[in-house]
Amino acid sequence: MIKRNLLVMGLAVLLSACGFQLRGTGTNELAIKEWDVSARNAYGETVTQLRQVLESSGVHIYTGAPYKLFLADERDTQRNLSYASAGRASDIELSTELTFEIQGRDKLPLMGDKIQVQKVVSHDGNNLVGSDSQIIQVRKEMRRDLVQRMVLRLSLLTPQQLETLQQRADDKAKADADALKAAQEYENNTPKQSPVEVPVE
Repeated sequence: MIKRNLLVMGLAVLLSACGFQLRGTGTNELAIKEWDVSARNAYGETVTQLRQVLESSGVHIYTGAPYKLFLADERDTQRNLSYASAGRASDIELSTELTFEIQGRDKLPLMGDKIQVQKVVSHDGNNLVGSDSQIIQVRKEMRRDLVQRMVLRLSLLTPQQLETLQQRADDKAKADADALKAAQEYENNTPKQSPVEVPVE
């Protein structure tokens, strides 16, 4: 028994030394400590939980931060994986997809991506109330998982990476503005064709 406990303790020390953290026992260290976090669904549970997790990780969340995380869209879907006869459970795949965008100075988009979480649950046709309650609970777990994955994505970013993306976005915006200005100047300097006069008989 003592040997077993020592083995478990040894593995725990080894995993912690490798940077491994059990889910829910710690948070990822974020290099970027200031974020403006918003969502299309401004008061949704996902953006609310995300703000809470980030703040508990030492991140300062405020409007006007150098970088903005915008949760553009969140979709919940489900589909039947199997159809059961009366009295038997069928399998349902639940899926949640989160589309996000990171913006920099002047609200220029720097990067965007999607995060997807999927789980399979059994749906008992003879116990609709219990099955629906289970689906609601699984959806909550999926949302927590979604938030953790979003935090993990943010923890992989460095100020240098975002500054490089910002420089590219600035260059593109300047090139687009120069092209628009040149097109406008060309249009202004091009003689306007006089309307054709039709002779009156």
